[in-house]
Amino acid sequence: MTALTSPSERLWFGPYGRVVAGIFSLAFLVAFESLAVMTVMPVVADELDGLGLYALAFAAPTAVAVVSMTIAGPLMDRRGPGLALRAGVGIFAAGLLVAGLAPTMEVFLVGRAVQGLGMGFVGVGLYVVIGKVFPEHMRARVFTVMTSAWVLPALVGPVIAGFIADHVGWRWVFLSVPLVAVGSLLLIWAALSSLEGNPEVVPDRRRLWWASLAAGGILAVSVAGQRTFGWWPVLLIGALAITVAYAPRLLPKGTWTGHRGLPSIIATRSLLAAGFFGAETYVPLSLVENRGLSVSHAGLVLTSAAVLWFSGSWVAANVPALASKPLRVRLGAGCVLLGTTSGFLTLTDAVPVVVVAVIWSIGGLGMGLAASTLGVLLLDHSAPGEQGANSAAMQTSDAVVQSLILAIGSVIFAVMLGVDEMTGYVLVFALAAATGVLAVVSTSRLGGSPSRAT
Repeated sequence: MTALTSPSERLWFGPYGRVVAGIFSLAFLVAFESLAVMTVMPVVADELDGLGLYALAFAAPTAVAVVSMTIAGPLMDRRGPGLALRAGVGIFAAGLLVAGLAPTMEVFLVGRAVQGLGMGFVGVGLYVVIGKVFPEHMRARVFTVMTSAWVLPALVGPVIAGFIADHVGWRWVFLSVPLVAVGSLLLIWAALSSLEGNPEVVPDRRRLWWASLAAGGILAVSVAGQRTFGWWPVLLIGALAITVAYAPRLLPKGTWTGHRGLPSIIATRSLLAAGFFGAETYVPLSLVENRGLSVSHAGLVLTSAAVLWFSGSWVAANVPALASKPLRVRLGAGCVLLGTTSGFLTLTDAVPVVVVAVIWSIGGLGMGLAASTLGVLLLDHSAPGEQGANSAAMQTSDAVVQSLILAIGSVIFAVMLGVDEMTGYVLVFALAAATGVLAVVSTSRLGGSPSRAT
């Protein structure tokens, strides 16, 4: 079975209801956990005496997820998404338990790595489920559902996590989530049982080796970016070389050189996300340091972009005038590029903060327009036996490109702090904007015939 056969097109009711609810709840789970961890990590690092390992708590899950995504793609294409997605949720829950019970920072990092292993399976699995269950004309609406799952956590997740940490203890931010994970999986369980794979798909075992090297490179780039030891430049150069050498082997040929079709679809989304998040890392910091805003007020700027992100996704799925998918992506990419320029505006008092917030929110709107549409385009370019591999390729590319841009930005900013802090801000915002420009250029090559992941 590759799609539900009922003529009903209602998402939340009828034959699609439980599947949509399961997709939403799993995406909500990952979103809440991600935002909650950002909130409580300073407390965790202080209590476990692990400030020196702080960056690894974020880098480790991303790096390990590259490996699990590489495994998940061909496995789901061959056997269907059921086994791997169920295993992913179980592994993710186990990682939460390890992190929540960790007596030391080292054990906590193990838990975070296990979470990343599970998240790789879950991320790919959700894409494959969408591709197999929903007809092409409904997929944009389902991606909007996934996007909406990030809005509520963005609004209340940090507040809830902070409340739990203050009144019960940070450990319960991790220990309370596994039950929700099991409930989310049960909603989608029946649909998973009916989704079959293609036994003729044969995984390339070399990809696991390439993924391991790329993951090691990502992890090393993040460690070097902290500049906590004298030979960090050597590690940074070596890690960049390894990542650039092996990560492209996990992607369709031509992804990093702008080939038309699927390669450019993947490259465009990775560049857009890297540019957006590269700016987002420093916009609130600049508002606090250069404009005198409180942390909470600076955070509201980010929240407004999250709300507009959902709005953009909804518009992409429901406005007939934007029926053209390439048009939606190009419009979204232009909005993201405009949004990254708000970083420069934070550096001068001549521009009111409300203007900065509006322009940054336009970037969020652009991400909503483009990101969900690129997910739909990916599935459009994927044959039934390629949905897992191509979904894994897109998410692997996202992880690699974002990690590289963020690490390079952190090195630039840290170096310039000792020279000229304002120049440091200018350079990191320029890096984000340049990445956005590359994304806009990449949108010109979205058309073309489907390509196979290699």
